[in-house]
Amino acid sequence: MLFHYHFWTPYVEETEKFYEDNGFRIFQRVGKYDGDFQTFNPPLTWNDFREKKILFRIVEVRKGNINITFGYGKKIMFDHIGFLVSEKEQNKICENAEKMNWEVNRGERRTFITTPYRFRIELQTNTDVIDPMTDNIKIKELKLETKKKGLDNDLSILFNKTANNIISEVGDEVTIKEAVINGLLSSNIVDPNGVRIINSI
Repeated sequence: MLFHYHFWTPYVEETEKFYEDNGFRIFQRVGKYDGDFQTFNPPLTWNDFREKKILFRIVEVRKGNINITFGYGKKIMFDHIGFLVSEKEQNKICENAEKMNWEVNRGERRTFITTPYRFRIELQTNTDVIDPMTDNIKIKELKLETKKKGLDNDLSILFNKTANNIISEVGDEVTIKEAVINGLLSSNIVDPNGVRIINSI
């Protein structure tokens, strides 16, 4: 199940507000302050720490089966998308990635696959990364822009089936152009990182 995407962005507060205004809840904020990583989780708000020089590593927002994260970057940069899979599915996908000569980095909590399209794919087996499952709130489709052809075919090989919820087009940058999401409060809006959000009923 496609459940996740991550950006680095200079617009951390604006991105958080955008998703909160559309019904997401703030799950966590982790940032580096005075040389140490600390949490600034709710009920703290930006008014409590905006004047501090915090380098946010991750802000995580959730809604139903959707988990979106972002952290501070000097420029907007799309980093990865994430799929919630079983351990059996994860093992098979990793085998396929290795046959394709894609780098696989297995971790205790999650596994990352580095693609030749300048973004990564996260494989997650822990269901605690999303709120209690609600079928009507999920990412139905992502439209990705990449700088080279072949993503659709490679994803079919990686997952051993057609990845119908990922659509790709070739362009000048590597990013998510559009996300079709169930259960949002608004539709046809653009987040601070250039992702157009379409609400699907």
